[in-house]
Amino acid sequence: MGKFVIKRFKNGEYYFNLLSDNLQIILTSQINSSKSACLRGIDLVKNSCSYENYERKQTSDCKYYFILKVPNGKVIGKSEIYSSKAGMENVIQSVKKNGNNTHVIEEEPYF
Repeated sequence: MGKFVIKRFKNGEYYFNLLSDNLQIILTSQINSSKSACLRGIDLVKNSCSYENYERKQTSDCKYYFILKVPNGKVIGKSEIYSSKAGMENVIQSVKKNGNNTHVIEEEPYF
């Protein structure tokens, strides 16, 4: 089962990664000013990941990534860069699978 991992920057801001079953990062959040805002972002992922809220993108060098948004258009998170469209689509399926039935842990800050 995947999981959300909350991390804190030295300046006190937070972000989270959603990890797949094999502990690969499949989604990274926007930067949040507080832990509570970060937790709200996780709730948004849990409530939005099953729907088609994925904006598929292509880089200038023909690689692929996606952005997960809530229905009002606010960005929740972004994927890594993938060399193929199929790879990106597989990760979207993994977000749908892991995003709404995962647990949350907080890592100690590195500073």
